[in-house]
This record gives sequence, structure tokens and C-alpha cells, in this order.
Amino acid sequence: MAKLYFYYSAMNAGKTTRLLQSSFNYNERGMETILYTFKFDNRFGDAKVASRIGLTHKSYTFDRDLDIYSDVAAKLNSNIACVLIDEAQFLTKAQVSGLCRIVDELSIPVLSYGLRTDFLGEPFEGSMYLLLWADELVEVKTICHCGRKATMNAKFDTSRKVLRAGDQVDIGGNEKYVALCRKHYFAGDIGK
Repeated sequence: MAKLYFYYSAMNAGKTTRLLQSSFNYNERGMETILYTFKFDNRFGDAKVASRIGLTHKSYTFDRDLDIYSDVAAKLNSNIACVLIDEAQFLTKAQVSGLCRIVDELSIPVLSYGLRTDFLGEPFEGSMYLLLWADELVEVKTICHCGRKATMNAKFDTSRKVLRAGDQVDIGGNEKYVALCRKHYFAGDIGK
């Protein structure tokens, strides 16, 4: 039975690596997958899912206007076994609803991977509806500089000061974001 999965965490927990491993597992067994990533995250090239450890795979992209259900339905063939979504926090409510339809109407499992919250501790639209509507929620754990479980994403400036205002969507990696435990997030302590 197909399900909608949401794998969530703070930054740098290995979500994209897991996504690529899942896709590889399907492909190794002769089954096709459809991969999507956020159109505006092109740090590693256009239309490419890329992990920090160097694994990459070409993908389709989504922006706020893509009707993801119709897009997947148009790409279907008898060998499509799974849809995988990277950067799922950037999905809209309507797109998460589309993922539910892919599962419920097309009977194709959807594995989505994303951040639970932004750098202000607020939910992303896509994450909020995935947390509410997914059949399976899986926390991917990572650690703070103190060794405790990191649950928060802090954004910092060039002087390593934690920022408490700004645009929710600002693509970046280790040069501007760090995963922290709640204690260090609220203290503004990003470590060394």
C-alpha cells in the first residue's frame, strides 16, 4: 500500500543522502523513480539533487506554481515505483495535497525530505502540511556542537552572530546556517 512519508530534521542530518540512497535502491531493482528538488536551490547545478557528501542525481524541479500531481501523472509509466521530493519544506499546501493524491489515487509512494522549521523557529508551509497529512513521519537526527540532538536551524552573519530576522527562503549551506540544540539556538551560540 502506497504511503506519503515525511523525513524531517534540522540542517545537515543527511536527508538528501537518504533520498539518493532510496532512489538507488529502487533503481537497482529495476524500478524507476521520479525525483524533484526546489528550483531555486541551484548551488550544485540546475535540476540536480546533491548531497554534501558528493552524491548527485538529475531531477525535475518544482516552484510554487507547479501542479505536482499533474506533472507526475504526465510522467507516469508502468515502471514508476516511487516519487522522491528533496527540500520539501518549500512545497505549498496545494502541492502537499497533490502528493496525497499521488499516493491515494495513483497508488505510488511518495518520500519527501525537508526541514521542519526555518531559522526563526517557524514552520515552513510545506513542512507544516506534511507533518499534518503524511502517513509516516520519520525524524532524521543530527547533533549540535555540544553533542545534544539538534532540532533548530540558526542563520548567522559573517561575524558569526545569530540572525533573528530576515526572509524565510534564503538558500545556503554551512556558510550561513548551522543546526543547534534548542538551548544553544535560543542562546545564540553557534559554537566554534
